[in-house]
Amino acid sequence: MTATEAMKADLAERIALRLTADRSRVVTRLFVPGQEGFEQGDSRAGAVVARVLALSEDEVLRSLDDVITRFNGRHRNLGGTFRRHARELADRLGPGTKISDARMLLLGATFTAEYSIEGAALCNPSIVAYPDQAGTAEGSLRIVMSVRGVGEGHRSSIGFRTGVIDASGLPQIDPPSALATVGATSSTLLDAAVFRNELGRLGVAGELADFIFDSLGERFSRIDLESRLTVLQTHLSTRGHALKTISDVRAIADRSYAVEFPCRVPISERILWPATEAESVAVEDARFVRFIDDDGAATFYATYTAYSGTHVSQQLLKTADFRSFTSTPMVGRAAANKGLALFPRRINGRYAALSRADRESNSIVYSDQPFVWTDAYVCQRSAAPWEVLQLGNCGSPIETDAGWLVLTHAVGPMRTYRIGAVMLDLDDPTKVLGRLREPLLSPTVDEQNGYVPNVLYSCGALVHADTLVLPYGIGDAEIGFATVSVPELISALAE
Repeated sequence: MTATEAMKADLAERIALRLTADRSRVVTRLFVPGQEGFEQGDSRAGAVVARVLALSEDEVLRSLDDVITRFNGRHRNLGGTFRRHARELADRLGPGTKISDARMLLLGATFTAEYSIEGAALCNPSIVAYPDQAGTAEGSLRIVMSVRGVGEGHRSSIGFRTGVIDASGLPQIDPPSALATVGATSSTLLDAAVFRNELGRLGVAGELADFIFDSLGERFSRIDLESRLTVLQTHLSTRGHALKTISDVRAIADRSYAVEFPCRVPISERILWPATEAESVAVEDARFVRFIDDDGAATFYATYTAYSGTHVSQQLLKTADFRSFTSTPMVGRAAANKGLALFPRRINGRYAALSRADRESNSIVYSDQPFVWTDAYVCQRSAAPWEVLQLGNCGSPIETDAGWLVLTHAVGPMRTYRIGAVMLDLDDPTKVLGRLREPLLSPTVDEQNGYVPNVLYSCGALVHADTLVLPYGIGDAEIGFATVSVPELISALAE
């Protein structure tokens, strides 16, 4: 079957809407010469500071004017960024050194660089209903869509777009803000269950874990944790491996943080940038879901992959408004691989998720907490030729009267990623009620090329107006959209 024939055979219908990367969307980062890139060398900061201090005041003013003229319209509060970065060099100025405000700004600018968040690619979207539907036209649905931006060095971040799905099920996406702003990070409360489970996986369970966490309770602050670790450090002689345990505990704690954006910054300007060592190279493939708890309260969760350059782990984002976020480690055997996706409600009183715990099959996993996932139960194994390499999910399950609709990614010959679908039982999602015999979407001729060829990949769709609206990454380079009638899809799954 040719790519054209595959397109005609697809049940989903592509629409004339594509989003491409915008290289002009940039953020500022601290730049330390000698420590750029992924191979950290000796800093050359001291020599650079000395050269800035040696400039005449006239040279300072002319150089600063050039910087402000070229870059001021590309960022919010550029002067504040320069001052913050200059303070990072304060220890190199020497005691009693006084410099002009202009020289301080130039010093900060010298240690600042731009990073194009979409310099290489824009891909792997997921969509959910916008938290506030006020002012939306009758029959339409306001949406927010997460996107993965990929830049220099393959470093990834999470961005957002907004839009509307009209009464006919047709999506429209708003133009994004020309600016890009990284949120302010801070500490957040920590969960004892995360530490106990992860320490158990590392072989540090029992007495040491009990000593640290028994007196802290289920949730505690980073300050409280450090106080307890300080007590442990005074008893090193009677507790073997205490120093390594302290190091492990701090590494786990470092993976929990909060992010907040000013109200004036629009959603499409907000960038969730790697904030910890565990995700220093990439935050990838956020799978957002609007989760409704038993009391009717709505919370937006997103599972995403954190990549340090050597290790992959899973994190859980939580937000009510897409302005304030928390990020918490997801731990346990079933969370050890990429692609965990939460169900949009509890099942039989417990959280549930799709997992690829064995790295090639779709599984179901349950938990009493949304960040600890242990035993997984396989529900779908590879069967068709187009899925012989592996299976995974394309985002959270969608509840229908017929069952849980799960979009899948299936990998076959020539590492071609296609999108399929299965239907799972509402009460026992380990039971497969139906699956598509052919892909829902396969790469067409104009979808074969990209940053990663032959890949169609989504992190989440939704249903509106009896229509499945499916945004999908094309070659890990741009984003396309397709729609399909839900009744037709359910009928095809039942065949």
